[in-house]
Amino acid sequence: MSFNEAIFSKNNLDLCLRELAKEFRKLNGKSMPAEIILIGGASVLINYGFRDTTYDMDAIIISSSVMKQAIDRVSDKLGLPNGWLNTDFMRTKSYSPKLIEHSTYYKTFSNILTIRTITAEYMIAMKLMAGRKYKNDLSDIIGVLKHHEETGTPIALAQIKEAVETLYGSWSALPQSSVEFIEQTLEKKNYIEAFEKIRGSEKMNSAVLRAFEADYPGILSESNLDEILRSATQMLQDEEEEKSEESLTQSM
Repeated sequence: MSFNEAIFSKNNLDLCLRELAKEFRKLNGKSMPAEIILIGGASVLINYGFRDTTYDMDAIIISSSVMKQAIDRVSDKLGLPNGWLNTDFMRTKSYSPKLIEHSTYYKTFSNILTIRTITAEYMIAMKLMAGRKYKNDLSDIIGVLKHHEETGTPIALAQIKEAVETLYGSWSALPQSSVEFIEQTLEKKNYIEAFEKIRGSEKMNSAVLRAFEADYPGILSESNLDEILRSATQMLQDEEEEKSEESLTQSM
């Protein structure tokens, strides 16, 4: 697991996609269009204003095989890391082939590459399934709920349940922690306070995992991440308590 990722804003995201369309058109010609459905952070960045950047350019790519070569060319041209746009998330538990049916049009670049994003309740369903405490999953959910509440299009629990059942078969497919999170969030609706609290926690968890990976490279994986995060966080808390006690003893 790596934390070395590119940072995208809404402006440079469009730039990357525009360059990708140009390279794809050079390689593939004008007769066969392609479609990319942006998932996760990129979809949030395009549709909402509560985030300025994303590290995620996860996608479903419907295209000829030369798209991979076009992606590599853009990587070289713009100095992006390999795999800056990838389909890796399709190997995770949050992927469902039914996501394609629940996307919405964003833009077409160079009359050849159509970009789509995931609609709100299905994005929430995906992020609940992932439930990563070191990414933006939970704070993104709160941000989406807040946006729709403020714009007069609130998202109800029933809509989210329907999306989860459509993608994953049943509500019980979600992690229990995600079920408790979304039910409590919708009940309290204290979105501003909850967003700040959760986002702060996500940033801290990310920093903890980055430090662990730096000290113990190659050990971190999706299967042991939660346990390592709990242990590393507890260790930091213990160290802070120890420092506080030493400081108190010295002042007496």
